[in-house]
Amino acid sequence: MEDDSKINPLLVKKYNQPVPRYTSYPTESFWENDFAPNTWSSIFQQKFNNHNHTDGISIYIHLPFCESACTYCRSTKQVTSNHQVEDEYLLAIEKEWKLYRNLMQQTPVIREIHLGGGTPTFFSPQNLRRLLLLILKNSIVHPVYEFSVEAHPNNTTPKHLEMLVSLGFRRISFGVPDIDTEVQHAVHRMQSFETIRNVALLARETGFTSVTFDLMYGLPRQTIKTIEHTIEAVLTLKPDRIAFQRYMRAPAFYDAAAASDASDMVAGEKNIRMYLSGKEMLLRNDYYDIGMDYFALTNDNLYKARNKGKLHRNFMGYSAQDTGLLLGLGVSGISDTGNAFAQNNKVLSGYYTSINSSHLAVNKGYILNEEDILFRKNILDISCKGKTSFTDKQSSLLEQYTFPELALFAAEDLVKYDKAGVEVTKQGHFFMRNICSAFDMHFQRNKAIAN
Repeated sequence: MEDDSKINPLLVKKYNQPVPRYTSYPTESFWENDFAPNTWSSIFQQKFNNHNHTDGISIYIHLPFCESACTYCRSTKQVTSNHQVEDEYLLAIEKEWKLYRNLMQQTPVIREIHLGGGTPTFFSPQNLRRLLLLILKNSIVHPVYEFSVEAHPNNTTPKHLEMLVSLGFRRISFGVPDIDTEVQHAVHRMQSFETIRNVALLARETGFTSVTFDLMYGLPRQTIKTIEHTIEAVLTLKPDRIAFQRYMRAPAFYDAAAASDASDMVAGEKNIRMYLSGKEMLLRNDYYDIGMDYFALTNDNLYKARNKGKLHRNFMGYSAQDTGLLLGLGVSGISDTGNAFAQNNKVLSGYYTSINSSHLAVNKGYILNEEDILFRKNILDISCKGKTSFTDKQSSLLEQYTFPELALFAAEDLVKYDKAGVEVTKQGHFFMRNICSAFDMHFQRNKAIAN
């Protein structure tokens, strides 16, 4: 447990700013639209075929279907109760996987698989099994692998859990934004705590060794009382990991969010108090603050990786694995080769059109230059290790953009730095996203122009 008593609420209020979560650098807002699939094919092929295959690769599969829309969700999704859509989607994933296999000159070694959504458990156990066997067929599973899945408590069945465990899945995450019925009505996510408890316990009994709960604060009609009640209930189940993230409303881009009542939104200072109250409860109950709103028990691999300096961060959040190559399959799937990013079409019809024409569905991406790679390392080091070192190649940009920001943080005891590197203090750990932004050259240049 960490001592949280030194966090200054005035600093929390000051730095309560919209800064990225830095699951990538550069962030998606700076990526190029109309990114050529052929360009990406060449980049992926070169990276895979020169990759250290003892490290293995990571695979993210986006399963977009949901039977109802939660208003807080910002993921690419398709709302339907028609389960016949499963077959068409799986056929498209199969074709996309074959397109990538044709670029691979050797058998892929799979170290990490993550099923995200949408709602992966929208798919029947039989169809999920079909999908996974397709990926695993003629592949090698790395000796130290991690397979994980996002699941909805309301539609995750014993057969889902048994099938996933039989294929090596040991980590599962459940969305539990708040257990208060008024909040659930407001965000269109009705699920009883009894249902949540039963499926979480069943997951452990079936063989899952890591259970994550995804909590949120700042939701419509949410209060400190509902947050505390939710966390009290969640603590009785002792999940191995807890994500405690702020609801970021963007009604201009998400129709479901636009339908929610803006008058129900919690004011900024209440958001801060809710977070501090929730975080204090987690720390008192033996959860360690990993960073970026993630908490873990000391028995969890995330905590162990953090202590060993091997923590990694990507589009799936924090991970104990770092393969150096992430392949995203499915609509909106994001891939990362270390020197480039690519994202599939976010529109399902567009994704189908590309795949059925035997073309990769990539339509957005970014190729990192030398500057991007250097500063990406800084941001990853800070978010995963709490410290980073500098190189001579960065000196002019550090002097111009980063050091003035770090000087302000240092004056408030959030960092300690010199020309060789920076280390985040205990209190600074709470402001990690803000500190990372000092190394975001795209953000800093835009800010300089605006000023």
